Amino acid sequence: MSATFILHQTILCMIPLMIVALAGAFSEHSGIINLGLDGEMIFGAFIGCIFCRFMVNGNVLGANTSTNQWLYILGMLIGAASGCIFSLLLSFAAIKMKADQTIGGTALNMLAPALVSTFGLMFFNSERITSGGSFQLSTSTYTNAGLTGFVDAINNNSLLDFLFNGIYTSTYIIIILFIFLAIWLYKSKTGTHIRACGEHPQAAASVGINVEKMRYLGTSISGALAGLGGFIYIATQTGTEAENSVGGLGFLALAIMIFGNWNPLWIGLGSLLFGFLKSLAVVYNTIPLLKNLPLPMYFYNLLPYAIVLIVLIMTRKKSGCPKAEGIPYEVGQR
Repeated sequence: MSATFILHQTILCMIPLMIVALAGAFSEHSGIINLGLDGEMIFGAFIGCIFCRFMVNGNVLGANTSTNQWLYILGMLIGAASGCIFSLLLSFAAIKMKADQTIGGTALNMLAPALVSTFGLMFFNSERITSGGSFQLSTSTYTNAGLTGFVDAINNNSLLDFLFNGIYTSTYIIIILFIFLAIWLYKSKTGTHIRACGEHPQAAASVGINVEKMRYLGTSISGALAGLGGFIYIATQTGTEAENSVGGLGFLALAIMIFGNWNPLWIGLGSLLFGFLKSLAVVYNTIPLLKNLPLPMYFYNLLPYAIVLIVLIMTRKKSGCPKAEGIPYEVGQR
């Protein structure tokens, strides 16, 4: 039981980290440094949460568990769209205005909490918004759907119980999406164009690639994935409550992207490692060795952030970042 619980919690923490770290990789492979991941997560989570709140209060899809899964998927789409739209502020500033991308990303991280707090107080009289939905899969999901035989199979099979009970739909969606986007970035024509614009935009332009278009595309995909990760974070880890913070998860995802050397495979493995470290604050009482240590829960909350700093310092000379990231593209420049 404890091993299953630890693995569930690790996956729970890993999923938003994995997709947001990939978001950063998409933007930087196109040549735009996206330090605004944290702000895009906050904005996507907030808008997705408001959407779910209105749908639940209006009882649009009904109140049973199976229809809540459709609401969850719609919330993810709204969160992704919101993050994409919010990231256009960075795209416009970096591509059209040739502004400093580090300052642009920092501005997004400052703007998002302010907007969320302002809108929350204006329309809901609170900085913390609750969607009111329950999105975790359980045997009741399948009971309501009339799949009695499947429910019996889950209850009688430990593997099925692990895969379908106490888990979230987003876990499977994000894993499939991560694999698809990782392959698409490296194997598709458009993905290759995006990466070319982050390595040598002048050479890319010389063969007819629209550098500005590719950079807009890379940053928009990045914003969408960050908004998606933000909504998944509040839906799975905060009791579906959105506020003006995601606990610095965007910065941790950015560090995982650097730790993973901008490579989706290593980003996935890094997310698994730091997902486990982040889950320790919840599961350390189930691990005998850690349970006997005289350390407070706050130590385990701090641990992933401390370790990521140590890892980044140790691997600073092995960076494989795109060569043209952060450099504004000038037509005709060599």
